[in-house]
Amino acid sequence: MSAPMVRVPGSPALLSRRRCCALAVALTGSTIALAPPATAAERRPPIRDRLRHEAEQLLRDGGYVNAAIVVRDGRERSQAYAGPADLRTGRPVPHDARLRIGSATKAFVATVVLQLVAEGRLSLADSVERWLPGVVTGNGNDGCRVTVRHLLQHTGGLHNYSIELPDTAAGFEQVRFRDTNARELVDAAMRFAPSFPPATPEDPTPNWEYSNTGYVLAGMIIERVTGRSWADQVRTRVLRPLRLDDSYAPGGDPTLPAPYAHSYHRFPDRDAWVDTTIRNMSWGDAAGEMISTHADLDRFFTALLGGRLLPPAQLALMRTTVPMPADFEQVMPGVRYGLGLMRQPLPGGGYRWGHGGDIEGSKIRMGVTEDGRRSVVIVVNGTDDGDEIGLRAEVAVQRLTDRLLAPEA
Repeated sequence: MSAPMVRVPGSPALLSRRRCCALAVALTGSTIALAPPATAAERRPPIRDRLRHEAEQLLRDGGYVNAAIVVRDGRERSQAYAGPADLRTGRPVPHDARLRIGSATKAFVATVVLQLVAEGRLSLADSVERWLPGVVTGNGNDGCRVTVRHLLQHTGGLHNYSIELPDTAAGFEQVRFRDTNARELVDAAMRFAPSFPPATPEDPTPNWEYSNTGYVLAGMIIERVTGRSWADQVRTRVLRPLRLDDSYAPGGDPTLPAPYAHSYHRFPDRDAWVDTTIRNMSWGDAAGEMISTHADLDRFFTALLGGRLLPPAQLALMRTTVPMPADFEQVMPGVRYGLGLMRQPLPGGGYRWGHGGDIEGSKIRMGVTEDGRRSVVIVVNGTDDGDEIGLRAEVAVQRLTDRLLAPEA
């Protein structure tokens, strides 16, 4: 869920549930074939073979344990998997696996906030102090100066509490099943001074720093405005209307429903892979707690960008972006951040929209083209804290996302 330099956090009609089931039964191989344009068919192998090769190459280039790729072109979906889902048994990666989406949770939370803005119950210019008096204070922090917009766009300068979480295997095991709550997370961040003063509306290139603290506060504000938790509001306002039946916020439940691929992380104090699959994600809260699937992520982001969840004015606000720092640009050239959305230019023109997610052991990268025609969701498990290894792994998955979304490039 965190986003340090080398671990960066990325409508057409949808298939009916009956047709999805029929297609799933038919998937005895790793993909279903798309029908490429005649000119493309002359220049590149069938999508079935191409995706399988890409998944295998991604493991080699990035050093991952397993990978799952799902591509949609119009109404058709194609899938490929590589590597073992479980290092102990060697079983293959399952279709339609459940997965922890990390910071992709932020797009769901930002959507609910903007729905409340559209209803006149909240303003992006509202201060945190207005809704959460006395919560953002101390050590130079001032909730009167930090607005809801700052929270959603990472321009408020609030310290990122997740930086202080253990980064060793021993530390991970100590907190693996620890339960926490939003106020504890924010209080932990308030022990540190802000990184910079909150941005002003007039600044076209504001200071920017990834802060999970901002989204935890956004979740708290949702609850203060509506009287119900952010997880309940996401479920009621987003998941149910879109029939995203496999997506939810687990709270303190450490389990991951089957089927799933295991996540693995190599910590600096241990050479062997550590299985990080089963863990309490309450420390992620509204910044990164949710569980979902490839299909649900595609459906959510396609519906969001297609205007099914927000009125045009609020969707335009969500898509109004600011530059991200040079360490992101290193592996994601041209990347910009909106309100819970990231935008990246595609080779050959156009943009991809979405939001990635990282937790120890797992990485999600996804994108939807501006017209909503094509989407890709890539999930890889098996991450490493080493700077050089992490950078190479990130570059590999970023380049693959671009190739799959811009096949004509």
